[in-house]
Amino acid sequence: MTTAELRERLFSLQDVKYRDFQRRLIPNIPPESIIGVRTPELKKLAKEISGGAGEFLSELPHAYFEENQVHAFIIAGMRDFGECLRRLEEFLPYVDNWATCDQMSVKLFKKHTGELLEYVRRWIASGKTYTVRYGLGCLMNFYLDREFRGEYLELAANIRSGEYYVNMMTAWYFATALAKQYDAALPYIENRRLDEWTHRKAIQKAIESYRISDERKVYLRTLK
Repeated sequence: MTTAELRERLFSLQDVKYRDFQRRLIPNIPPESIIGVRTPELKKLAKEISGGAGEFLSELPHAYFEENQVHAFIIAGMRDFGECLRRLEEFLPYVDNWATCDQMSVKLFKKHTGELLEYVRRWIASGKTYTVRYGLGCLMNFYLDREFRGEYLELAANIRSGEYYVNMMTAWYFATALAKQYDAALPYIENRRLDEWTHRKAIQKAIESYRISDERKVYLRTLK
């Protein structure tokens, strides 16, 4: 399927009220780039065209948010690790918003954490807002359980960015680390290893988490 063919389908699914809602939710991209198609429809469309989407996937950059979303959902559903990584690396430089970044969750990566790690390190070091955010998301989703190593906390703590969407993901990562690896993550909060805004936001999100005990939340409040 070509981009022109996909675009025609997307406009046929347009919901104007939802479009206006999405424009408020994702304020950093041009409002005219949002068509207004609901996520279940985008996922359904991505699944439908995934087998013949090669031409569309190569036509970058896309003009519309929903085209990026379909692209992300196609990648997320891939079953070949090498092909998935190739397409992901092609696409990441064009990701321009938090929704496309965060919704591109590749379940396949859970089976390839060893091979994925070098890419995660590179993405985090890239300096590109949504590539860094994506790398942090992978670090949070795939390396805080059995694959956890203390050095991964250092990767996140060393990030310094003026970008809201990077700092918010760093805070989210540390809040999740406090829920899953409390003893290892706590010194990063006690020693104020994060910048001030991210430090406070990480504590806030940890306190909001149902996975952290009330006793620990009382202590975290003293570290603000």
